[in-house]
Amino acid sequence: MQLDVEIPVLRGFLTPSEATEWKQNVFNTAESGPLLESLMEGDFEAVLLSPQVLDLLTGDGSCSEGEDIEAYLEKRVLQYLDDDHTKRELAVMALAVSCLHMFAQSNWTGPPLSIHISDVLPQALLSSQPQTVVEAIHSSLLLDGESVYSLVANPLLLLLARVILTKCSSKMDSLQLLPCWTLRYVSLHQQILESRSPQLLDLAQSSIDKVLKCQSLLSEQRNLAIHFHLECVYTFLTYYEYQPAKEHIKKAQELSGLTINMTGALGKRTHFQQKYLAQLILEVKREQDQPGWVADELSPTPTPQASLPKDYALGDETRLDKINLAEPDQYELPDLSAEEQAVILGICTDFQKNNPVHKLTEEELLAFTSCILSQPKFWAVEVTALCLRTKLEKGNSRCVERAMMQTQATVDHFKDKNCPITERLKGFYSCQAPPRWDVQKQLASLLTDLGCTSSSLLIYEKLELWEDVVICYERLGQHGKSEEIVRRELEKKEKPSLYCLLGDILRDHQYYDRAWELSGRRSARAMRSKALLHLRSKEFQQCVYCFEQSLKINTMQLGVWFSLGCAYFALEGYEGAAKAFQRCVGLEPDNAEAWNNLSTAHIRLQKKDKAFCTLREALKCNYEQWQIWENFLVVSTDIGEFAEAIKAYHRLMDLRENYKDIQILQILVRAVVENLTDRQGVQAETLRSKLKELLGRISSRHSTDCEIWQQYALLYGDGHSANPDDNEKAIQFLSKAHRCKVQVGGWDKEPDLFKEVIKRAINMGEVTMSCCKKKSNPTEALQMLSSTRLSLKSLATKAKQTHTDVATGQIHAELQDGVAALEQLITELQELSGKLRDQSQ
Repeated sequence: MQLDVEIPVLRGFLTPSEATEWKQNVFNTAESGPLLESLMEGDFEAVLLSPQVLDLLTGDGSCSEGEDIEAYLEKRVLQYLDDDHTKRELAVMALAVSCLHMFAQSNWTGPPLSIHISDVLPQALLSSQPQTVVEAIHSSLLLDGESVYSLVANPLLLLLARVILTKCSSKMDSLQLLPCWTLRYVSLHQQILESRSPQLLDLAQSSIDKVLKCQSLLSEQRNLAIHFHLECVYTFLTYYEYQPAKEHIKKAQELSGLTINMTGALGKRTHFQQKYLAQLILEVKREQDQPGWVADELSPTPTPQASLPKDYALGDETRLDKINLAEPDQYELPDLSAEEQAVILGICTDFQKNNPVHKLTEEELLAFTSCILSQPKFWAVEVTALCLRTKLEKGNSRCVERAMMQTQATVDHFKDKNCPITERLKGFYSCQAPPRWDVQKQLASLLTDLGCTSSSLLIYEKLELWEDVVICYERLGQHGKSEEIVRRELEKKEKPSLYCLLGDILRDHQYYDRAWELSGRRSARAMRSKALLHLRSKEFQQCVYCFEQSLKINTMQLGVWFSLGCAYFALEGYEGAAKAFQRCVGLEPDNAEAWNNLSTAHIRLQKKDKAFCTLREALKCNYEQWQIWENFLVVSTDIGEFAEAIKAYHRLMDLRENYKDIQILQILVRAVVENLTDRQGVQAETLRSKLKELLGRISSRHSTDCEIWQQYALLYGDGHSANPDDNEKAIQFLSKAHRCKVQVGGWDKEPDLFKEVIKRAINMGEVTMSCCKKKSNPTEALQMLSSTRLSLKSLATKAKQTHTDVATGQIHAELQDGVAALEQLITELQELSGKLRDQSQ
């Protein structure tokens, strides 16, 4: 019986057959019947103001002196359930659902709703509060040091829903779908907080786990299952849990039976375009689409278009409002249901969260919004898609006017009473439409971008978004006004957030300390801002302490973990830095900079295997940053991942034209020549051909670097290979190395450097002799000998000219043996040349 009631309540409407049955069996139930009837008709206020709910909330009007509102509500609800809990569970559920819907109406969907707290709570309770009633409610809704938005409407409704769904849920065990409403409560509560709350994440995960245990129920209710999975997607994306979000969006798409692909289609985008060109569009196919397919009666019916926010046409003289396709029938969309539109929007949001801010990403997202907006049917989907399109278009000069009008129309629609709340709530929880103040903030941001800073300032002041107000005054050059307006607000009411803002303006620690004490040491923002001021002053020890205090209150502060890691780096506390960056990448797995910094911490801790793995993750997130590739190259070489090192060197050459690292090349060549074993246990000899390819590429760019030619020769056996072709190449490379060395100035003045050049020259001469003795073609051998002999002769002459003592006529003692060996080798080369000449005649 109860499940038969829960399902339509979660769905939000009754099917015709259910309506008949409910009239007979449900609406006439003593405790819950009238409440459920008002709930299903969309008269949520009637539920809250019904005699039995007012009796539940007020009782005899008595309460303890200074009793907390949340504790009072919990006591009253539990008392009500204790009397006859099996019959009253549905009544309490109807109250919780009505409160959530009214809270959503007050802050997200409109039209505005005014609930007077004095109508629903006893006067004795209200008058006994140590602070104002609204402040007391805000204090109860504050979680993990993150405060509630100051102008949130009717917060009592959310508090009452919170009490029922979290504090009293143990008394309502027989309601299987109550965790679904808890998940919806989490979504709404999180959106009114300054930052993410770990408490809400834990509550969301436990609610999701409970719902997933009802597998049979989910399999029977396909439409509800789709909505549930989409709600999970938005919850996980909010808390940086990208992998679970992907799993849920995949499941929702499978259940919907939609195939969604980005594709190209011939079309025109401007009024003056003559030829059809490839355009990016979204192709949507329904797997079970049949010619006689009809909409499911368990899916909400579309809202009349006249009741939806107006979708403004582009009206540009050049660009078309939408793409004019050459074959529109081929890409015609099926008639999409509420669930299908929500799935497309969910995939769009997941795509946006998992891709970088880039022009191509924007074009892909616009393909999604165009698809959704081509079938205006449901308020929540329509508003969410319109707001996303506006954000994407605001940087385009041809679209910015439409973006402005569209945002204004969305803001105005909040107060429009033509569209009833029942229509606005269709699919609301599975779309995550923005709250009204976010849309107004978007309007102010557009005005700022257009240079209308004074107009945007008025909106920010009206919304009490004081940080944005301060930014506007700074842009207008009215620096003193920023401090003045914050102090004016503090005179009205002291708030931790305002003291933090004053600290930001004046860069003074005393205001953060005041905010910290005023909040009862619960303000994560106060410690965060104080830490950042210490960081700016390079007071790293105090900075670390403040960051850690902030993170004790709220662990889900991505930027704080990153800054804490940087502060630990400055103190050379690499263990602390590694922990901080590990938490950072745990929250945001695609943060390339955090992965790179984590690997640096591992390197400093001599954990190079871990550094290798973290750098791999960094490269997945950012394939273009050469600094990460350079770190990866060094670490790969260090731990014996020679194949990865060769790939990394190639990538660095792609990114930086003149890149070279001789030390790395020497290690790689030595590994191959000595046939060392790599980290995987594979012999490095297998990489010889790849390393030859790399050195060929390097030598073509750095043809004047003698060390590169030297390593190239070494890779070919340095003239001692069993393969005659390899020996010839080695001689060529040794000869080039010698020429490059002698062309560089300065070496001939230093005896030690001169000695090294002589040593390499002798090696070149010996290799040349060895090779020429085995050559079958005497003419080629003579050319090689002649070239080498000339190089050695020139070197010997330079040694005598530069390092002969004028008084004694002797060569410098350090070079005597080398020059003697060089002259001996020249003689031998001359004799061999004579023999070969005789043979060739």
